[in-house]
Amino acid sequence: MKYARKARAEQTESTRERILDTAERLFGEHGVFAVSNRQVSEAAGQGNNAAVGYHFGSKNDLVRAIVRRHAEPMTVIRRRVLAEVGASAEVRDWMVCVVRPITEHLAGLGNPSWYARFAAQLVTEPNLRELTATEVGDLPTLQEVFRGLDRVLPELSPEVRRERDDMAYTLILHFCARRERTLPQGGDVRPVWKTTESSLIDALEGLYRAPVSRIA
Repeated sequence: MKYARKARAEQTESTRERILDTAERLFGEHGVFAVSNRQVSEAAGQGNNAAVGYHFGSKNDLVRAIVRRHAEPMTVIRRRVLAEVGASAEVRDWMVCVVRPITEHLAGLGNPSWYARFAAQLVTEPNLRELTATEVGDLPTLQEVFRGLDRVLPELSPEVRRERDDMAYTLILHFCARRERTLPQGGDVRPVWKTTESSLIDALEGLYRAPVSRIA
């Protein structure tokens, strides 16, 4: 009986992972709103077309599950980078904390991958953006990055900071989605993502250091 329960649990977990893989690919290729739960179930090889609902619930619940699956390894990377940065007063060090958890995680996904294209949609659609913020916005490591940015950018008002945070988030995800879409077939993609990381850090440092125009 114990072995039967273990086998069922393993089968259930395998099915969930297959559904998540399939949903991420289809959402990344065609768009979250263009793909139904039924299509995900069928593409994942599930005889029961209601498999997504059974294992995850609504489409929003499925999106949350994909976000959580990637948020966890990015949190591990962010925690490591924060330990390396410490109490640095350099803006660039904090840009590394913003960018590297994303690009290093994407590099680890190999090729092909679809998460950057999926994630770019989350920043474009208001409902998906709110859903994502609810899922990851209060992560302690992210809050630590925000506090670090507060310390090194005291000249920016809270309103300007929020605006530039929004610009930065949008730039990172859309640029990574574009890079993911054009990854060379075969070979090691880590150098590509390392170059992407460097380019984004350069751009974001300029973004946060840019002067604030005073409009009469």
